[in-house]
Amino acid sequence: MKDLPAPARDALARGLEALQLPPDLQGPLTAYLELLLHWNRAYNLTSLTDPTQMVTHHLLDSLAMKPWIHGSRIADIGSGAGLPGIPLAIADPALEVVLVEAVGKKVRFQKQVILELGLKRVEAVQTRVENYRPERAFDTVISRAFAATRDFVALAGHLAKPDGRLLAMKGRDPKAELADLPAPWTVEAVHAISVPGLSAARHLVQLRRTRDSQQGQKP
Repeated sequence: MKDLPAPARDALARGLEALQLPPDLQGPLTAYLELLLHWNRAYNLTSLTDPTQMVTHHLLDSLAMKPWIHGSRIADIGSGAGLPGIPLAIADPALEVVLVEAVGKKVRFQKQVILELGLKRVEAVQTRVENYRPERAFDTVISRAFAATRDFVALAGHLAKPDGRLLAMKGRDPKAELADLPAPWTVEAVHAISVPGLSAARHLVQLRRTRDSQQGQKP
């Protein structure tokens, strides 16, 4: 498999520095991106084909969520090609990440990445999120370009622990879609995110259950 072109390698190195992440992540992140480029030719995993764009729009966009990860057990909903779950797992090997995806070809790709990169604490599950009933709930449930926030909460809220968080990556300011969230969920914060090399707006919506509902649930 060919190495990434120099502009993509440079964008990744600059992005890791801007996000204050160690430069030794460049190797495994490059290996993941090369697998994505290779599989994408046959499986159409992402509409992007330019490696430099894939660095900014996929790798760095995913890693920009890292400061807001709560706890160590993470569910990535509608993970597609493994984004943001795989880059986050590479950046923090202590995370236990479950990739939840309904499309078989995408899950096959995820499993190949897990195998080739030796991601021992990452699991790919093929199912619709509303049907997923794991034995253990999650500290953080994340989504990136999955659904409207209300739908994300309704479909995936059952996966979070009583004190867990839901994180939804959005583009422009999402205030308009946050007015009618289903109970017992509430907006804890909306963070404006700066993604290195990406001029488009990014916002991270952080949600939690109301305190009254947390007190009424078992851990």
